[in-house]
Amino acid sequence: MWKELTTAISNFNIPADWIGIRAVKETTRTHFVRDGLPQSNGKSLTMGAMIEVMVNGSLGYAATNSLTLSSLQNAAEIAYKQAVAASEFWIYPFSENTRPKVVGEYNSPFFEPLDAISPGEINDLLMRICHGLKISDQIVQTVANINTSEKETWFVSSNGSEVYQKILSLGNHFGVIAQDGAVVQQRSNNGMHANCYQGGWEVLKQNNLWHRVQQIAEQGLELLTAVECPNTRTNLVLAPDQMMLQIHESVGHPLEIDRILGDERNYAGGSFVKPEDFGKLAYGSPLMNITFDPTVEGEFASYSFDDTGTKATREYIIKDGILQRGLGSLESQNRSGLPGVACARATSWNRPPIDRMANLNLEPNLEPGNANFSEMIADIEHGVYMESNRSWSIDDRRHKFQFGCEYAKLIENGKLTKTLRNPNYRATTPEFWHSLIKVGNDANWEMYGTPFCGKGEPNQTIWVGHGSPVCVFANVEVFGGG
Repeated sequence: MWKELTTAISNFNIPADWIGIRAVKETTRTHFVRDGLPQSNGKSLTMGAMIEVMVNGSLGYAATNSLTLSSLQNAAEIAYKQAVAASEFWIYPFSENTRPKVVGEYNSPFFEPLDAISPGEINDLLMRICHGLKISDQIVQTVANINTSEKETWFVSSNGSEVYQKILSLGNHFGVIAQDGAVVQQRSNNGMHANCYQGGWEVLKQNNLWHRVQQIAEQGLELLTAVECPNTRTNLVLAPDQMMLQIHESVGHPLEIDRILGDERNYAGGSFVKPEDFGKLAYGSPLMNITFDPTVEGEFASYSFDDTGTKATREYIIKDGILQRGLGSLESQNRSGLPGVACARATSWNRPPIDRMANLNLEPNLEPGNANFSEMIADIEHGVYMESNRSWSIDDRRHKFQFGCEYAKLIENGKLTKTLRNPNYRATTPEFWHSLIKVGNDANWEMYGTPFCGKGEPNQTIWVGHGSPVCVFANVEVFGGG
C-alpha cells in the first residue's frame, strides 16, 4: 500500500501547496439473534481513499474506491479544482502548518484475532445467551448481537507524512423485553450497544458473562412489578453506563469547536458555549475533571493520530470544573484561536474528517479516603440510583436535556431499597454539572462506547468511548413515565 500511495503523491501533476492521501480498508462482521433464532449474519469489505488538496489557503476533497494511479490522479485533480474554486471565498486561510509532517504507527492491543471464531460458533454463543435470558414466559423477546471491525488506515502527504493505524474492535449487546398485560419493560446489558471496545475476542470472554445474562433477565421481570419512579427533586446517583450518555450529550457535543463556530447549526445544532468562555467558564463543580484521551488501552476510540495525521495526546477539557479547551482539530483551532485536540475524524474513506469526540472521560476522584459505592450513598437520606440509558432528548444548543434510564433503585437512609421503573431526570447542562457533589474512585470507574454518534452533512456515524465512575448529583428533578 505504501508504494502505491507514495508513488501517486510523487506523480500528481497539480500545482498544489500540499496534498494528502488517506486510504482505508475496513472489514466488518455482524451477527444478530432474536428469540434464539439467527436473524442475520453479514460480512462486508470497504476500501478506498480520500484525497485532500490545499491551494491558496483552501482545502478541497475527492474520494475514489480505486487505488490505481489513474484513479488517484483523477481524484486529486477534482480536489484541486474544488480548492481553487473555494479559495475565492475562504473564511480563514490555511497553511501547511495545518498539516505538519508526522510519521508513526498504532495497533489495537489484542490477544485473540477477530477471525479466530467462526460464524457458526458466534451464532451458537448468541443463541445460548438468548436461551439464558428466557427465564419466564413473561420474557416476550430476547436479543443478542455481536459486531466486529478490522480497520486499517494509511496516511501519506506531500511533506513526508507516513502513518499506519490498525484498529480492531468488538461490540456486543443483549437484552430482554418483559411484559405483564399492559406493562412492558426493557432491560439490557448497560443500555443499547454500550459494550464496545478495542481488542479481540478476549473482550467478550468475561468471567461474569453468564451471571450478567441471568441478572438482566431477572431485572427485566423485576421491573414488571416495580413501583413508578417518584416525581420529586432529590439526590441522583448515576452508574457509569448512564454517565456515558451524560458526558456524551452535555459535555462532548457542546464543546465541539465547529459547532461553536456555527458549522453544524443547520443539522446537528450549535452550542450554548461561547469562544470567550474558554479558560473562564465554571462548567461544573470543582469535582468535574474531563479528559480527552485517545491513549487509553482498549477504549473504543483510541488512536495515536487523527485522520489528518495530528498526534493524539491526553488533554484536560475541563479541570476542577473550569473549561480549558475545546474539541477542535487544527483547522478549528486556527480559525477560532482556541486550544483544541487531535480530533479530526472521518467515518470512512469517502468522508473528509471533521471535529469529533474520541475518548472523553470523567476522571475518578483519587483523593485519599475517597469513597466506594456503598460509602458514597451512606449519608443519602433520600435519592434515586439509575442505570443504563433508555432514551435521550436535548436541545440543539446542548443546554436543556431530559434523559431516561432502564433501571433504578430508591435510596433510603443510605441503602438501596425498592426497584423503580420508568426513571427519568431533567436539568440544564450548567445546573446539572454544578450539582455534582461526589465522584467515585478508580475502583468503580468503568468505560463504555457507542458506535452511533452522528454528525455532519453528509452524515458521519463514528465510534466514541466514555469512561466514568459512579457520580452523585444534588437536588435534581426526577420523574416517572406514568
